[in-house]
Amino acid sequence: MGLIFRQLLDQRSSTYTYLLADPETREAVLIDPVFEQFRRDTALLNELDVDLKYTLDTHVHADHITGAWLHKKTSGSQIALSARAGAEGIDVPLEHGDRVTFGKRSLQARSTPGHTDGCMSFLLDDHSMIFTGDALLIRGAGRTDFQQGNPMTLFHSVTEQIFSLPDECVIYPAHDYRGLTSSSVMEEKEFNPRLGGDRNERDFVGYMKNLGLPHPKQIDVAVPANMKCGHVEVTPDVKGETWAPLRYTYAGIYEIEPDWVADHPQDVQIVDVRDREEFTGKFGHINGASLMPLGELNKRCEALDQEKPVVTVCRSGGRSAQAVSLLEKEGFKHVANLAGGMINWHEQGLPVVDQQ
Repeated sequence: MGLIFRQLLDQRSSTYTYLLADPETREAVLIDPVFEQFRRDTALLNELDVDLKYTLDTHVHADHITGAWLHKKTSGSQIALSARAGAEGIDVPLEHGDRVTFGKRSLQARSTPGHTDGCMSFLLDDHSMIFTGDALLIRGAGRTDFQQGNPMTLFHSVTEQIFSLPDECVIYPAHDYRGLTSSSVMEEKEFNPRLGGDRNERDFVGYMKNLGLPHPKQIDVAVPANMKCGHVEVTPDVKGETWAPLRYTYAGIYEIEPDWVADHPQDVQIVDVRDREEFTGKFGHINGASLMPLGELNKRCEALDQEKPVVTVCRSGGRSAQAVSLLEKEGFKHVANLAGGMINWHEQGLPVVDQQ
């Protein structure tokens, strides 16, 4: 059976979020979504045309706030988390062995406490990949010095629930601080400096009790929020731009449809970044648009009002997408790309001037 799979990174907390979807039914799950990455993740879901059914958190995180509640609020997805986590707002309280189904695919919840009491790893139905949260990291393991941590419990969780899987099973952790993306059961059994090789429980406990790490910087904010499945006040950054019905893309820019621009020309500054001959060529240009070719935009954008929204335009939406990034670097906060450019404008039968 096929699978749509993406590994996403929140750089601030070094958290991996995983998207899995059934390509036939388009049903999807997100594992360990991050609150501040809500717009990015939603854009990807929309562009891949998948329907988010569940968010799954591997545990109550101490270094970031989960995006579970925010996704539920906007898409109706259900929140799945270990029943042992004790959090408020869980829709699907998971026990060891439970399955979360999305289309024809499923994930089995395996209880792997030790980092926290509510830690779970999620095993794909064909045993080809497992999402280990903070229980097992790449050449490491989750710390055990706070949040019900217990090194003896964690040792047995990993060796019994993860190392018992086929050697070729790919391991995807919740975090990595060195840029490593995945490992395998065979690799970790052999090379993990805390758990691999001939290391026994005493070796592991001694190692973990002497890590001497500082507590996570966000722990006082993240844990209380995650005990409510991420139910917090939505910040303006997560809400995104509200001056028009914008669409945030997975490429990281806002887009706007031509019909709204045609109906609200007085509310925006339209900046056409094509070359001069294109401006009066085949497709003409939008009435009131300012011509600022892309190569000249950095020098000429001083003529624009930084407080008034800007819509960038080109032939197809490619150069104008780059223009959005350039204007944002120059300090413009309200910028959107005209989706599909002048080609889309023409296809919708909207008026132009200076068309030959």
